Amino acid sequence: MATESIVSPLVKATLPVGLYKSVDSSLKKSLPVGLYKAIRLLGKEIMLHRLHRTGVKRAKAYAEKRGLKLNIGCGPNRKEDWLNIDLSPGAEFSLDMRERIPLPDGSATIIYSEHFLIFLDYPDDVNHFLRECYRVLESGGIFRVGVPDTRWPLLEYAGLGDGQWLHNCKTGEYYRPEWCKTPLDHLNYHFRAETEHRYAYDFDTMEYALEEAGFVEINQCGFDPALDAKNREVGTLYVNARKPSAVL
Repeated sequence: MATESIVSPLVKATLPVGLYKSVDSSLKKSLPVGLYKAIRLLGKEIMLHRLHRTGVKRAKAYAEKRGLKLNIGCGPNRKEDWLNIDLSPGAEFSLDMRERIPLPDGSATIIYSEHFLIFLDYPDDVNHFLRECYRVLESGGIFRVGVPDTRWPLLEYAGLGDGQWLHNCKTGEYYRPEWCKTPLDHLNYHFRAETEHRYAYDFDTMEYALEEAGFVEINQCGFDPALDAKNREVGTLYVNARKPSAVL
């Protein structure tokens, strides 16, 4: 986000690389702040749509495959022998998870998503995404999700914790921008991450959303070094859920 702070995605999406910076600078100087931000948001959506269309085309190669393992919102944490899906470089294909997942029903044995769900609006986009994961999973398939654990920082802010979360914020264990000074600053950043985070979760909220999508056997789990990113071991809520087995 920081590297894109002065570059309008709309300009990037519609002009050659050599021109967009100067045009964006002119827009920023000449337009009201609110209108400039709206243009940037529109540009971002245009870029996401283009990436998604490309991803949908690439996904056609998997139309007849079964037993897939999906790593959704992988970022830099790619997994070998998995389909790594993200809007950043390095993924097998890019998809907008607010849209339909372009894979057949029952084609995946496991879907994994770590620190991605927080970027979707709750409840509509989250519910849509979870229903799509449910559809794509085979009977008995596993959905594993990891999100920042919000219970911990709330207890810390209320003075009911051991102080470790706030200590981690202040010492750089968790990234924080320079403007974060007070405990409430750090709590706000946990919730919002400068508007990138769309919702915060505890186990009860995650369990409810997964139940609504049809999942069963929903359990909070510990860190799994075979699946989870080491740098997210502390402070992450991991939950496993299962799609019910088909009744014969």
